[in-house]
Amino acid sequence: MKLLTLSNLYPNEAQPRHGIFTEHRMSNMLKSRRVEIKVVAPVPYFPFKGSIFGKYSTGAKIPRSARRNGIDVIYPRYPTIPKLGMNLQPLLLAAAMIRPLKKLIRSGYDFDVIDAYYFYPEGVAAALLGRFFGKPVVITAYGNDISLIPRYALPKRMIQWAANEASGITTVCQALKDALLDLGADGEKVHVVLHGVDLKLFRLPDNREEARKKLGLTRRSLLTAGHLIERKGHHIAIQALVNLPDTDLLIAGDGEEEQNLRRLAASLGVADRVRFLGHVDQRDLPTIYGATDALLLPSSREGIANVLVESLACGNPVVATNVWGAPEVITVPEAGVLMKSRAPEALVDAVEQLFGAYPDRAETRRFAEQFTWERTTEQHLALLDEIVSRG
Repeated sequence: MKLLTLSNLYPNEAQPRHGIFTEHRMSNMLKSRRVEIKVVAPVPYFPFKGSIFGKYSTGAKIPRSARRNGIDVIYPRYPTIPKLGMNLQPLLLAAAMIRPLKKLIRSGYDFDVIDAYYFYPEGVAAALLGRFFGKPVVITAYGNDISLIPRYALPKRMIQWAANEASGITTVCQALKDALLDLGADGEKVHVVLHGVDLKLFRLPDNREEARKKLGLTRRSLLTAGHLIERKGHHIAIQALVNLPDTDLLIAGDGEEEQNLRRLAASLGVADRVRFLGHVDQRDLPTIYGATDALLLPSSREGIANVLVESLACGNPVVATNVWGAPEVITVPEAGVLMKSRAPEALVDAVEQLFGAYPDRAETRRFAEQFTWERTTEQHLALLDEIVSRG
């Protein structure tokens, strides 16, 4: 079976961690030896590389094609207008891909199915391309594409149209499936396929005390991990620290809110207990998960956050907001505690609840061993096989 994977969320030379979870999915499907894969990862076109243009200049630094982990990736450009054009994105994206996809077919790669990740704009564009090329389409919903974007009238209608057009849909949690059903999707075609985690990379540390010493941890240490943006809730963790004495907070990630977060920590008098680690390479994350005492995930919305299952795989329990996919994972005490609300005082209460009956970290790891990429791969390939076999 020949797959054409379509997603803006895919790593590239300028953004090596961008959409790394999609690349993990592709790498594991390729390992099955049941599929061939070509990836199309469209890039918003912007002609200038200068730093003064901020994030809009990133696309200019991305090569037109690359080979990553044995998979050929094409990065076609589509036009973008800063601050404008959200409603046009799917149409512009689809139009920009017709020529490279025709070229791909002429080269001998006549794909059997379009496998799109993220409903908007990719899923809508995939549905348009599926009609144009006469190919079935599978769309995977990740999170914001269903939890946030349908609040806008025209994107909502396009998502509903794409859901109707798709031959199959997968979501990374039941909450996203429920939201799609609320949007009118056919329940028979929507399947929950959880993300996996690399259980060889993310594992219990060989020597936890050495890991703690390496990071200079001497007392209770909490971790937040992810982009430094409001919805990840790093600010809530900093605010909670005021009422968590003898506790340090490590923040792994970079982003637009870093200076605001530093100022917040200073204004609350906890700057000496907050350590900003900046961007952390994935290979170094297991040491941090293994050394800290809990991961905090006070997000406003997630599908199922990768850091959630990564942390559990390293034996590190999680305190998270009770939203979207988190309550589908944190189902037992070994996994952690759900907050009663998205507020600093609720985070304090949940942390104290966790440490009042702290789980055996080996049991936390054992709980996480159900989240395998092998299971994810098998479920997704079974759906693709079924759809392609229908013709």
